[in-house]
Amino acid sequence: MKIIFIRHGDPDYEHDSLTEKGIREAKLLAERVCQWENITQFYCSPLGRAQKTASYSLEKTGREAIIYDWMREFSYFIDDPVTGRHGVPWDFMPRYWTNIPEMYDREAWKETMIYRSNDALLPAYQEVCEGLDGLLASYGYTREGSCYVTTADDTTDAQKEDTIVIFCHLGVTCMMLSHLLGISPVLLLHGFYLAPTSVTVLSSEERMDHAAYFRVQVMGDTQHLQKGGEPVSKAGYFTEPFQG
Repeated sequence: MKIIFIRHGDPDYEHDSLTEKGIREAKLLAERVCQWENITQFYCSPLGRAQKTASYSLEKTGREAIIYDWMREFSYFIDDPVTGRHGVPWDFMPRYWTNIPEMYDREAWKETMIYRSNDALLPAYQEVCEGLDGLLASYGYTREGSCYVTTADDTTDAQKEDTIVIFCHLGVTCMMLSHLLGISPVLLLHGFYLAPTSVTVLSSEERMDHAAYFRVQVMGDTQHLQKGGEPVSKAGYFTEPFQG
């Protein structure tokens, strides 16, 4: 099975839509997506910027997306202890979060003061994990411990070839990846950049009977932008993106 995460295009956050650049990005993305064969199902966040991005690919492929509320951006605001910023629960200053050992731990990050400062945050993380597990279970992959199990009764060879595409957001993608990979989301949020309309692909490795682990093939790929002559956006990044 393959899971493809796509971040929305360059955002117009004020109107929960896309900038003119974001629209250009989404149209270039659609030219890429329409060449993908055998997509089982498209899924999408309920937020406008994700749905606007998806709309070009869906129109190009003649498909529709299933909307899940838990795929919305992970916007459970906190007060940044260094800058005082009231906003998304990442973009912390390096000298703050890197000096907290718990931030590196797959479970202990949940016990830090900053991530407990918003009572809705940890239940929302659980909702995302359960939502993703429920979705994968519908394709025959059931969470057991830190990986997934399949059985001969509910997983066919055809199901193993399923490919799903999820149009969503940087933050919630990192939350889902942390669950799939078994690592702290803090490392993903601060250590990796997913540019607008970037493509992240995971495939299930099933080297033993009835056992599957989702492994990243590519993360944050923007080849469609380079091919279309559109610069990579820095929305959510604190330096200039490499444009090669």
